Amino acid sequence: MDNENTQTLNTTETPVMNNMEQKESSVFSTKLIIILLVVAVLGIGTGYLISKKGVANVGGGTANLTKESTAGSIVGSNDTKTFKDVAEGVLKGGGINGEGAYHLVRPGGDSQNVYLTSSIVDLSLVVGKKVKIWGQTQTARYAGWLMDVGRVEILQ
Repeated sequence: MDNENTQTLNTTETPVMNNMEQKESSVFSTKLIIILLVVAVLGIGTGYLISKKGVANVGGGTANLTKESTAGSIVGSNDTKTFKDVAEGVLKGGGINGEGAYHLVRPGGDSQNVYLTSSIVDLSLVVGKKVKIWGQTQTARYAGWLMDVGRVEILQ
């Protein structure tokens, strides 16, 4: 049966990529690896530089706060648009029912206390001192006034 239209399939042949296709795929993966390495190095470098700046000076604070800080020392953010609420009093430790880590004792009794939290300023360094604080009022369940502190000035 000799049929001219019959073709035989050679199963020993394997598909071969030409050199151009192999080069393109390997160049793509090399470029991708280089780009990822550059991004990683830049990310690590940026994180290192930011960490060296220090948390106490975020937002352009004017002084570093220490236990020995005296009256007139100011630390924290200069952003008065974000931290627009102001209060004065003596800073004490402890919140109310899990709200705030500190509170500001003001004239008028417990109902006038301002309960405080802060991720910018280390409030533990000014416990027992009379301070003026700038912050942003937060929603509270138990505290009459809950504030996220962004700036502190030691008054006494």
